[in-house]
Amino acid sequence: MNDAPPDEPGAQVWLDRGGRRYAPGEELTGGYRVGDWRDEPLTAVELSILWYTSGQGEEDLYVHHFERRREPSMPSRAEETPYEFAVRLPESPLSYDGVIVKVCWAVRVRGCFRSGRTRLVELPFWLSNHHA
Repeated sequence: MNDAPPDEPGAQVWLDRGGRRYAPGEELTGGYRVGDWRDEPLTAVELSILWYTSGQGEEDLYVHHFERRREPSMPSRAEETPYEFAVRLPESPLSYDGVIVKVCWAVRVRGCFRSGRTRLVELPFWLSNHHA
């Protein structure tokens, strides 16, 4: 978990507000499309709002919000409209960029395929009492 995975071609995730800094208790809104992922049979698409630690020692991961869409509820690629989300952010933990440990927040979209393979797109954001 030390490095965010690269964006997968064809899938997109975004936040509605221009910046990526948010305050505790603020509503995080955005959306995603799976696009080219539909070229391979999808069984589910998962949205997570999560935080994780990276650095020295044991790494932690906590999922604050989770949604899973299964194949029957997903439109065909030609008819795809963005999936939207709105999630109230918690009071803590705040983002932290320390030398020994980092606390990282992200929106993660994961595609699960019939073949057993998964693909991932992650968009980091900053949770802080001082946001712009």
